[in-house]
Parts: sequence; structure tokens; C-alpha cells
Amino acid sequence: MSEHQEQKGSATVSQGDGKPGDAEAQRAWKERLTDLLGPDDRRTNRSGLEVRALYDPNDWDSSRYLEDLGYPGEPPFTRGIHTSMHRGRPWTPRLVVGYGIPEDYNKRMHHLYELGLTGLYVSPCNSHMRGYDPDQVEPVLLGTCGTLIATKEDMDLCLDGLPIDRESVALGDTAPYTLSALMFNVAKDRGIAWRTLAGTSTQSDYLSHCAALGMFFRIPLDAQRRALLDHVTWMNETAPRWNPMSVVGQHYQQAGATPAEAMGFALSAALQHGMDLVDRGADPEAFLARFSFFFDVSLSFFEEVAKFRAGRRVWSRLVRERFGVKSAQAKRLRFHVQTSGADLTRQQPLNNIARVTVQAMAGIFGGLQSLHTDAYDEAICSPTEQSARIAVATQHILRDEAHLADVIDPLGGSYYVERLTDEMEEQILSVIRIVDEAGGMFEAVRDGVVQSMIGRSALQHQRAIDSGEQVVVGLNRYVIPESEDGDEQVLQRPDPERIARYLDRLKHFRETRQQRPVQRALDELARAYESTDQNTYQAVIRAVAAGATHGEICGRVRETVGFGNPPVVV
Repeated sequence: MSEHQEQKGSATVSQGDGKPGDAEAQRAWKERLTDLLGPDDRRTNRSGLEVRALYDPNDWDSSRYLEDLGYPGEPPFTRGIHTSMHRGRPWTPRLVVGYGIPEDYNKRMHHLYELGLTGLYVSPCNSHMRGYDPDQVEPVLLGTCGTLIATKEDMDLCLDGLPIDRESVALGDTAPYTLSALMFNVAKDRGIAWRTLAGTSTQSDYLSHCAALGMFFRIPLDAQRRALLDHVTWMNETAPRWNPMSVVGQHYQQAGATPAEAMGFALSAALQHGMDLVDRGADPEAFLARFSFFFDVSLSFFEEVAKFRAGRRVWSRLVRERFGVKSAQAKRLRFHVQTSGADLTRQQPLNNIARVTVQAMAGIFGGLQSLHTDAYDEAICSPTEQSARIAVATQHILRDEAHLADVIDPLGGSYYVERLTDEMEEQILSVIRIVDEAGGMFEAVRDGVVQSMIGRSALQHQRAIDSGEQVVVGLNRYVIPESEDGDEQVLQRPDPERIARYLDRLKHFRETRQQRPVQRALDELARAYESTDQNTYQAVIRAVAAGATHGEICGRVRETVGFGNPPVVV
């Protein structure tokens, strides 16, 4: 039982409204309900919590309002981390626009800016995320799941004419963090001071890669830890408006973890990163204020709302207890949300528009700070221009037509939501206790504890889909033969001639650059990783400035510290 629930004690079950006959009225109603639904009617959410047919005052002790909820912008932040929340500072709309070559990305981003998108997100090709340059993989794989970015020139083309000096930029940046190094060098060439750059290294959390997304796991755990801490240290000292620590809960949930598990793993990872920084002598009041989080939001609407509300409350208490922080800014759980691609289907893809809308509403009511709405065709390919427009318009409709930003925490005070928030809190704390008992998140991932939990939950959810217990429209119910499905989409691939011209350009870049500075910088990068006192990210910045490519930097790091091989868990 959590501290929160212990304090509530028996008040929850004896609340009522004090009027004679209440218990008798409730008993009579339950009898009628049982007659209608039967005695075996039992439902659970994705985290395994029972969902009852009705909730009433007995489920929430409203006398503990300040302790359990409080006001937005004040601990425990259950109702939001900002005083005015979306009414005063609407969430930042974002969209993954990873497709084709840098010129394709730039053209589409300019178009989306005209449609009202305000948050830049740079999503590189999967070849990049695996640590390779585009000419190191088969051409047919290029540009279908992200933009080809290998050089500073590529990044310059991506960001041509885009307001990186004014807008926050999110980068899909994994160790050794070449993507941010490319962008920072572009900013320097444009005369933009690094101290003014605002944004987030959204894929910096190596623990989530190892546990749930092996494709992004490039170098061994110990080297990943070193690279991340160097990245955070350099950014905190050099670019104080940048968020170098993005703790990723999304990967766990996309891999099959329940919403409660995903939040518990993310908070455990954040605790681990925080303890590692304290061991380096960093001030938690300072670095925790720059922590950000990245979460998935599924179709389990109320469960997701409760997940975010409970997560804020748990994080606020944990950082106070474990790090002794006092400032409100250091206790805030700031997070970006992406609607869950795992819930989208290739069958009847236009149905995904409704799915994304529900997911987005859950994130908004849960109090997010920025939102990525998936395009309806993301189960098939990178978003087409049409689907990207719909994804952006979905956010505008929810904010401006449906007026979802008018009221702060509109579901607060709901008997169901408050009870579910309490129950999700206990589930989250249970996950954190398991990780703590394993020695912390680093050891829990290295030993496969986290992976085993994810695997069990993923299997359970898949079995529910396979059996039809969990309905998926168009997949296991309300199925339409593909021959009659007018919504069927065809995988969009980049023009192979444009890919070929890009590869020629990359070859020309390598042949015409000054080779000695590149080799010298790569040698210095290797020495930084072999040392115990040099900042490895500083060496990455210098290597990019000298003309090294992304793949060359990753390759030299792998030569120095080894290849990343996530543990196999059976």
C-alpha cells in the first residue's frame, strides 16, 4: 500500500453523503445491475485493474483535495504542472515528417508550418538510427521511415528557412548524439548562439533502447551510460535551454508493457539517470528542471488519463524523497506524447483517424506539454502529405473547435478518474519497487528483468486480441474483405532516382572534403572514449565540425568500445 493510500485509510469506504438510506439505495441498485449484466460481468483495463460499472462518492475522499490533487502548477501536480495549463499555454503540436532526402523534409515542414504546425521534429532514416550512413545499407531501405541525414550539409538542407532560433526543435537523437551535433554546428554556421537554442534530444534514453528498441541500441550499456552523461553535462553547461535528457516511456509501451508498467519503467529510468548525475557531482535542482519525458498514449482512454495524473504525483514525491529537491520546477513531470502506432491497423486505415483522435484526447486531458498525432497511414508507411495534413488538423480541431483547452483538468473530481488515478499510482509504485529490488533500472535492464515483464504483458494483450476478447475493428471484428476495402493504402517509397542522386552527393562530399582534419577528429573521438576524464560529446561536436559523417562517428565509437547487443531474454 502506498503512502498516499495509507493516509486515506478507511475514509474512502465510509465517505458517502451521510444521508439515511444511501446504503440501502446502493444495495438495491447493485441487485438490479446484477440482474441485467449477470454475476460474472467483469472487465479490466490494459494494466489489469478492474473497471466497475459505476463509481460514486465512496471511491474518492474529497476531503484530501489539497494533499492528493492540489491546484495546477503546485505540488503534487496531479492536475497539471503549469498554473494555466492549456488555457494559457496550449500544447505544442508536433508531427514526425521523416521521409526521403533532406529537401523532401524541408519542403513538407514549410508546408506544415503554413498549416499551423509550431514544433519542429527531425526524424532521421532508420539507417541513421542504427548508426550507419545511407551508403552503408541497401538503397531500397532508404528514406521510407525517416529522412536521410549523414552530414552537416544534410542537416542544413533539412532546416533551411526554418526558425530554429525561435522554435523548439525535437531531434530523434541517440548515442553518441550525432544528430544534435549536426544541428548545433549548423546553428554555429548561421551565427545562432548555442545558449539560445531550445529543444530536446528525444531519443537520448539508452535504457529504453536496450530494453524495448534494440534497433537504436548502438554501443554497450556502460558506454551508452557514459555517452549520455557526457551529453547531459555538455548541454547543461553550454546550451542551458536545451533538454538533453528525454526519458522514454513510449518504447516500453509500444513493445507491449501496460500503461502502468511503461510509466513505472520511465520513472525508474529517470531515477537511475538522476542518481548517475549526482554521482558526477551535478546539482539535482538544476538538472531535474531540464528532464523531459516521452510517453505513448493508447486507446484505453481513462486509463491513460489516470496514468499521466498519477505519474506526475509519483514523480513529484520521489524526487523530493530521493534527491531532496525543493523547487517546484525540479519536481515537474514535463512530457511529450505520441499517439500509439501500436493501436493502428493496416486494415481499413481510415479508421485510424478515429483512433488517433481518441488517443490525442486522452493525452490532452492527461495534461501533456506537446503532442504528436500519428497519421492514419503510419501502420503502412511514412505519412503522405494528405495524411500529415489530417494529423495536424486533428489537433487544431480538438483545441479550437472542440475547445478542449478551455478548462484545466476537466476530468478532475470524477469519481472514476480519481479512483483510477489512485489505483494507477499503486501499480506504478509496484513496478518501481520491483526495479529497485533488482538494483535500479540499469541492473534491471542488464539482467533482463524489465524485458521479461514487457514480454509477459505483450503476450497477454496479443492473446486477448487473438481470442477476440479485445476487439480491434477491421482486424478481428467488423472485418471487410481487402478486395472491398476502398481505404487500402499503397506503401509510398521515395523516388529511387532522387535517392541515387543523394548517394552521389554523399560520395562527392567524402571525396572533396579535407581528409586530415576528419581523421584527426575521429582519432580524438576514440581517445575521448578511451579516457576517463574527457567529454565524449564534445569530441562528437568537433568531429562534425571537421567534416565527419554520422556513420563514421558511430563506426569509430563502435571500434573503440564495441557493438551494442541487448541481452536475449527467454
